[in-house]
Amino acid sequence: MLLLPKLVILATNKLQDFQPMFKKELTLSDYFLIAANLLPVIGVWAWKWDPKEMFLVYCLESIIIGIFNLVKMAIVTLVKKTDNWHTNGKTTRQSGLVFMLFFLVHYGFFVVVQMSIFFEVSGIGKGRGINALNFFYKWPQLLHTDSLIVLGIFVFCYCYKMIIEFVLSGEYRSTSLMMLMFQPYGRIFIQQFTVIVGSMFLSFGAGKIFILVFAAIKIFFELFINYEALINKRMREAEKDSGQQ
Repeated sequence: MLLLPKLVILATNKLQDFQPMFKKELTLSDYFLIAANLLPVIGVWAWKWDPKEMFLVYCLESIIIGIFNLVKMAIVTLVKKTDNWHTNGKTTRQSGLVFMLFFLVHYGFFVVVQMSIFFEVSGIGKGRGINALNFFYKWPQLLHTDSLIVLGIFVFCYCYKMIIEFVLSGEYRSTSLMMLMFQPYGRIFIQQFTVIVGSMFLSFGAGKIFILVFAAIKIFFELFINYEALINKRMREAEKDSGQQ
């Protein structure tokens, strides 16, 4: 009889450990992003937009996220100049420019890999002389007006989110550069997986079906998983480990 209460207590404690993973409420910018992610689905299904172009927009979203993250890191660097760098259980002070350079190279590598796989599998650049290497200055040739509109909406959403939730809220004063540096990776891991799988579906002509599944998965992981809380928890653990040494 005593076993059941113990199991209930254990299960409750485990659930509490996972609570930070999920957002308690959505912000206005989250609702903007939900609408932005649903628009390509509606466009492909109702207005006969090209699924390949919409997947390309999702790839470009990774670049948009990286650019806005660099801007946020630059703002924090102007305020703090330096911040704690945690590695191998040790903490050192580093210039914000070091954080930005590391992020630019490391995140840029992930984006190049994502683009290379997408172009190779989807074949969107074939016949136009466009590949993952020259994509960064030829990409406008692959997008029509509807795709550019969706891309512009994504830019607006992330710009609004940065201004309202990062600048005007004063978050830039207290956030750490280490946390900002790793912030986009939870999203890009999910996005890379779904974009790569989606590229395979595109090659078989099943873009309409997969873009619906893709958008649902993307909305759930990007808007309902609290990446910031998970990263902050890991940062506190790193600081605790470095303090014990």
